[in-house]
Amino acid sequence: MIQIPVESFNLQLLNVGLAQLNGDWNWKDVNSPFTRIYLVKEGKATLHFTDKSVSLRPGHLYIIPAYTLHSYECDGLFTHYYLHVYEGFKSEMNMMELYDFPTEVTATNDDEQILQRMCEQLPHAQLPESDPQAYDNATQLSSYIERFRDMPLWQKMNLRGAILMLFSRFMREATPHLWTTDERLQRVLKYIHTHITQDIDIDNLADVACLTKPYFIRLFKHELGISPLQYINTKKVERAQLLLYMTDMPVKEVAYALGFSDHSYFIRMFRKQMDITPQDYRERMRH
Repeated sequence: MIQIPVESFNLQLLNVGLAQLNGDWNWKDVNSPFTRIYLVKEGKATLHFTDKSVSLRPGHLYIIPAYTLHSYECDGLFTHYYLHVYEGFKSEMNMMELYDFPTEVTATNDDEQILQRMCEQLPHAQLPESDPQAYDNATQLSSYIERFRDMPLWQKMNLRGAILMLFSRFMREATPHLWTTDERLQRVLKYIHTHITQDIDIDNLADVACLTKPYFIRLFKHELGISPLQYINTKKVERAQLLLYMTDMPVKEVAYALGFSDHSYFIRMFRKQMDITPQDYRERMRH
């Protein structure tokens, strides 16, 4: 199991608030670069994922990890606290890569009090409306990130403690995400994730695994279902989406920030995976 210390969880607040809805929480195919946590107070709604549907019930907490495609369905009164958290761009593996979290856990009185205090202290952190298109775009998210960055240190520490308390409810029942039981490949995966902003050489990965290059490639594909290069490129594209979404860095600089010496290759690789160019992806997310 690959582990990282809790202090490396770069959690930042985007939004927190209490939403009182009445059959107007019906949005399809939502997919965001931040994690959502909900605490349901009253009413009912349904979350639809690609592989399951989950009924949202009062007295429970729910988590939707970043980059999880999902939809909402609600046909009546529904009141819930919401918390949006962004795990900043960094080279280390993030929390959602390390663990498989339960979608639902039982809430405690402390959980509601934590969210209530956060709402009272940060009334300006509420969402403008329930439609994801109104807040889930690069312009809005950049303003939310700046708001957190400009907070005094004591307030950031206070918020981080509150966020970790809520995450701990899910962590208690989380299971380590197991890509492979092979310790050699576990070392390789850790190396890839901690060097994702660099040019990663397959020969070097074979050395990390202490295997010959041909055998390493065969073993990796057998265990993970894709080649080492495909895996590396997938993770680089995920980081590229975050940079394109959250910053104004030119595409060329995004490529360089992810270890590509040839930005044209980066553009081709991004388009192959996403069916859209990096620039078109950025423009789409800003509208």
